[in-house]
Amino acid sequence: MTGPEPTGADLIDPEALRERALTALTTARARTATLTSCVDDHDLTAQHSPLMSPLVWDLAHIGNQEEQWLLRAVAGRDAIRPEIDSLYDAFEHPRATRPSLPLLSPAEARRYAAEVRGRALDVLESTPLRGGPRLVDSAFAFGMIAQHEQQHDETMLITHQLRSGPAALSAPEPPDASTTGLPAEVLVPGGPFTMGTTAEPWALDNERPAHHRIVPAFHLDTTPVTCGAYLRFIEDGGYGDERWWEPKGWAMVRRHELTAPLFWRREGGEWLRRRFGVTEPVPLDEPVLHVSWYEADAYARWAGRRLPTEEEWEKAARFDPVSGRSRRYPWGDADPTSDHANLGQRHLRPAPAGAYPAGASPLGVRQLIGDVWEWTSSDFMPYPGFVAFPYREYSEVFFGPDHKVLRGGSFAVDQVACRGTFRNWDLPVRRQIFAGFRTARDA
Repeated sequence: MTGPEPTGADLIDPEALRERALTALTTARARTATLTSCVDDHDLTAQHSPLMSPLVWDLAHIGNQEEQWLLRAVAGRDAIRPEIDSLYDAFEHPRATRPSLPLLSPAEARRYAAEVRGRALDVLESTPLRGGPRLVDSAFAFGMIAQHEQQHDETMLITHQLRSGPAALSAPEPPDASTTGLPAEVLVPGGPFTMGTTAEPWALDNERPAHHRIVPAFHLDTTPVTCGAYLRFIEDGGYGDERWWEPKGWAMVRRHELTAPLFWRREGGEWLRRRFGVTEPVPLDEPVLHVSWYEADAYARWAGRRLPTEEEWEKAARFDPVSGRSRRYPWGDADPTSDHANLGQRHLRPAPAGAYPAGASPLGVRQLIGDVWEWTSSDFMPYPGFVAFPYREYSEVFFGPDHKVLRGGSFAVDQVACRGTFRNWDLPVRRQIFAGFRTARDA
């Protein structure tokens, strides 16, 4: 049995949509300001890792994308700075080469982004949000741009984690938690469920359309794998045992002499990690972070388990066995709050395993949204009936076996870019992203 897709009143009423878009845009810009004002101009223009852009590139790119979509595509206005379009084209210039480009200075980038934002808010105020072109119906373009900015805010937060030097960011600690009394795993019943969405107005093209999947019964970890559990894999010689590794993963381990997750090091018999400029003991009760897909897969094999498929993950996160319908989130259809999940850079680390009981799924699975992105075993592929919108380069060009799907978001993800249907993807070698995992087994 499957029910209709959920939609809230604020996703239907045009004025509520307008207010929702305004809040999403201003929330994203406030976070961008935090990430770019906490360091000096030298840190903004430096490339802290060849894996990442200079922070100032992301800042101007955010403004340029907003100009192209909200001012030009939606409002039909003339370009403000057409000569910089190619500089901030992510496909034209790989990250490693961006420091050599004639980029806008920090002051110029701020002025440009602010000018675009002022005009974009005028466009939001005057644009009808029901009917009309698909780009503006339900404020899609405005939601898309808010998601785009938040995704780059997460990218900039990764750059902050990679930069050397003292801490530049601060945040309160996440809530305490315990796994005492929680089962190690949960049985997810087999049968059909609705995967993806057609009704969610700001869902991106790769989340669409809603369709039925049949998923056999399986067991899933109640919480993400913790640092303490992962440490047992390390101490059992996991990084030195070829049996657990995919061939390309084993080659990566040998080539880079990997012995632990990124940012970990052993010192005087103790495991330490560096987190946003602070060195601290590895927290054993916290979900493991900064592991590649190959490391997650190797741990699962070592543990006699496997990574969940993407459809298994989504069924665990959305399926309500009582009603037979798929929810927007594990806890229901309501937008996330601070009681549900660790999102939006509210904290600068994952919460301990077992946190956020209010965010549990109907079956009792914890922390499916927020804390850490979770690797799945699935390649990034289109859903049946997929249609690229509004441009091929967002999703379509990445489909195929080269990229693995991640689900659930992390502490670095804002709620506007995180929902039960949201799909992330990356290369299986990636370690700098805020990714962890949980494991599964057949029922």
